[in-house]
Amino acid sequence: MLGEQLDAVDLSEGGIVGDRAYALRDSATGKVASAKHPKLWPNLLACRAAFVEPPPPDGELPPVRIELADGNSVSSDAAGVDAVLSRFFGRDVELVRAAQNGYTIDQYHPDEDDYDPDGHRDEVVEARLGAAFFNERGLPSAVPEGSFFDLFPLSVLTTSTLDQLGELEPQSRFDARRFRMNVIVDTPAHGFVENEWLGRTLAIGDDVRIGVALPDPRCVMPSLAQEDLPKDSGILKALARHNRIDVAGARYPCAGIYAVAEATGAIRRDDGVSLI
Repeated sequence: MLGEQLDAVDLSEGGIVGDRAYALRDSATGKVASAKHPKLWPNLLACRAAFVEPPPPDGELPPVRIELADGNSVSSDAAGVDAVLSRFFGRDVELVRAAQNGYTIDQYHPDEDDYDPDGHRDEVVEARLGAAFFNERGLPSAVPEGSFFDLFPLSVLTTSTLDQLGELEPQSRFDARRFRMNVIVDTPAHGFVENEWLGRTLAIGDDVRIGVALPDPRCVMPSLAQEDLPKDSGILKALARHNRIDVAGARYPCAGIYAVAEATGAIRRDDGVSLI
């Protein structure tokens, strides 16, 4: 659903506390609902969910309030939450709190020439994400088994990358909301500066340290409409044209980086950020 901008969050080893704590699962297929398949789930980015109170760094998470695009809302702890959500989406869905050793989605690959290194174009492909992605490849998982993260628990983007894309392709709006990142770093540097952070550590505020793991390959999501941002395939074309990076032996259109927690604590708006 829609992202939200917060003044402060707590970072745990498993990511930002409360991030992706819930998912919608299609009861018929067992797959998780994702706007990565916008034709099947066209209304996800017209809805929003937020905790009724800030989640504590330790202990049980509070309920979330889900606001649907038709004006209705429902709490995650309501007895009829699944029925309300199923009526809205027109499919039988259930609200779930944990993946089962990773999860599966249907992912649409956009109709863009040479966007996907595997050659998928204008087609839907079943994708195993979370811990399942790593397990299938015999690799240690970067996320807990029950997590709904795609691949890594943290994502970071700089204003420099947004500004660079805007300069190169001024006809498109490279708004931070399109990219759905955990952390946006405001920096006056020029260019795709986070591309040079791979293998380094970012210090955020007094306590938090995060290790930069990989560039963040982008799917169809940044091009989708949300709130006042229109659908814009030019976003994807810009990434493919200007920031295609090698990730695990294949070149992907990227924006931002994936990271893991090395030292936990609070992240606050206007915290200083340094590269160490």
